[in-house]
Amino acid sequence: MAASGMHHLRLGEGEGNLKPSKQIERLKRQTELRLRIRKGGAAGLVAVAGLLLLLQFCTSCRSTAAFPSVDLSEPGWQIHQGQAVWKLAKNKPELAGEITLARHADGRCLVEFSKTPFPLVRGKVSVTRWEIEFPPQKLHFSGGGRPPARLAWLQLMQALTGKPVAPPWHFELHPNGGWRLENPRRGESVEGYLEP
Repeated sequence: MAASGMHHLRLGEGEGNLKPSKQIERLKRQTELRLRIRKGGAAGLVAVAGLLLLLQFCTSCRSTAAFPSVDLSEPGWQIHQGQAVWKLAKNKPELAGEITLARHADGRCLVEFSKTPFPLVRGKVSVTRWEIEFPPQKLHFSGGGRPPARLAWLQLMQALTGKPVAPPWHFELHPNGGWRLENPRRGESVEGYLEP
């Protein structure tokens, strides 16, 4: 490495599986860029820095605003509690726990699956957004529009509020008041009941 901290790549170094001809083309482009910057002096450097800054803002991830906190004691919420069994995949064991489903008249919906006193899954859906978190793993996902088909708990909220589930999910109501949501491809399922 040079004293300035700059490292110049040699042919084949850090190029992965590129063919030698592609490596040579890449080195030529890098050299041409360095020469243009040197010829332009400070103005060229400022232009390149500005371009990189612009690209950073144009390609950065758009973060959605956080879901507002939910106060289930405010008017308009209907809350149902019950039991559920979650099987994550064909070769995974089942996990039994408590389920809470809350629906608001404005279209918001909340589901929580927990093993008292620990929440395992929390999902929220509004008319325009969705959010799900898995507190034990410290995972959080959110987005706009319809909830992704891959997330069982968000599909369960769809089904329990009378909306269709995304393929390949299947939802069925049992005569005893229970229900079952299943993805036969992955072997994931959630089965349970909610008290009225």
